[in-house]
Amino acid sequence: MTDQAPASSRLAFYALPAIPMAAIALPFYIVLPTFYADHFAMSLATIGAVLLGIRLIDAITDPLFGWLSDRVRSRFGRRRFFFLISTPLTALAAFMLFWPPQDAGVGYLAFWGVALSIGATWSLLPYTAWGAELATGYQARVKLSAWREGATLVGSLIAITLPFVGGLDTAVGFHGLAWIAVFIAVALPLAGLLAVANVPEPVDFSRRKLSLREGFRHLRANGPFLRLASAFLLNSFANAIPASLFIYFVGQRLGAPAMQGPLLFIYFLCAIAGVPLAVATAKRLGKHRAWCFAMILACAVFSVAGFLGEGDVLAFTVVCVVTGLLLGFDLTLPPAIQADVIDNDTVSSGEQRSGLYFAAWSFITKLAVALSAGVVFPLLDLAGFIGSQTATQTPQALTTLTALYAFLPILPKLAAIALMWNFSLDEAAHQRLRSSLVGKT
Repeated sequence: MTDQAPASSRLAFYALPAIPMAAIALPFYIVLPTFYADHFAMSLATIGAVLLGIRLIDAITDPLFGWLSDRVRSRFGRRRFFFLISTPLTALAAFMLFWPPQDAGVGYLAFWGVALSIGATWSLLPYTAWGAELATGYQARVKLSAWREGATLVGSLIAITLPFVGGLDTAVGFHGLAWIAVFIAVALPLAGLLAVANVPEPVDFSRRKLSLREGFRHLRANGPFLRLASAFLLNSFANAIPASLFIYFVGQRLGAPAMQGPLLFIYFLCAIAGVPLAVATAKRLGKHRAWCFAMILACAVFSVAGFLGEGDVLAFTVVCVVTGLLLGFDLTLPPAIQADVIDNDTVSSGEQRSGLYFAAWSFITKLAVALSAGVVFPLLDLAGFIGSQTATQTPQALTTLTALYAFLPILPKLAAIALMWNFSLDEAAHQRLRSSLVGKT
């Protein structure tokens, strides 16, 4: 069986929609809450309740749209068609939410927030399933994942840059969030059309349709998926901890609030450079071992951050560079392995259900973020940490902040490494799996 990836030009067209889709997430959860609180007389508690409600809706829409992505068929295909019809809703909701009228209230935020959550889920799940089925070879999937996740990181850089360049000090006129609104409204439908026009519908290897009960029985019996999902949850939880504490660590522990933006930009810029490094390492060591070595190195680098103090900006810049490179591994390799474990399910169940599997993947990602917030912020509160950029912190509060930022992520990462080190679905096993899959169709 060959391991040929689609042509690079085709992969580039496939990756295009990832740029505007990535530009949605960071402003939605990081910039938007403070923007609405500052300019529309809403409390952070009210905005937090709205965002929590949206997350609860995600718990319903993720499996629903994953299932629909596997079941909806048309003469244009199932993945491309289902993805394309979602882009108008996603683009419109992003435009309305990020460029609100001056009389916007809680109802406006809730309505368009829910609309954006539904649209983004509807767009993302068939899009990622499309990619998992487009490239079928073990290494070919790494290459496809690299193109998509590299584009995602470009979108993240745009999302970091545009709001602050445009300015967030007013909600009147063409402010920073409005820049994001226009970018998404124009770029997402255009990128979606270019992708659909230039990238083919993947082959559907389904031989039957499963009931929901049968489908979940096969999912629970998919050992490689359960192992990968557990490791991915642990590692995502580990990554979410420093992500949620980054602003506080730089501002309070290092005493350099002016460096928060530049360091974050360096981190994501280095992640883009880490993507081709992940591809090369996976080719030499295999996907799961390359990911494990990246996590081992991340543990060592995080431990260094635990010994930094006020003024150690240069040393922390090195930490950001190295962990940024390793983020390229975290973004590129697990989805490429996920595509392989879906093949395992397709062989045993008879139905290719990439949409449902990536719905589970999306739920794990959101669960990891929620768990990190639910663990670290109460611990900070117990230590007497004050959630303000200008507050004076006690030594105990700063020590707790440092321990949570630098040392707590090491424990779940070590557990993830233990789960993945001897992962059964290596390149040889996957080639046998694909031969069996093709032979059954």
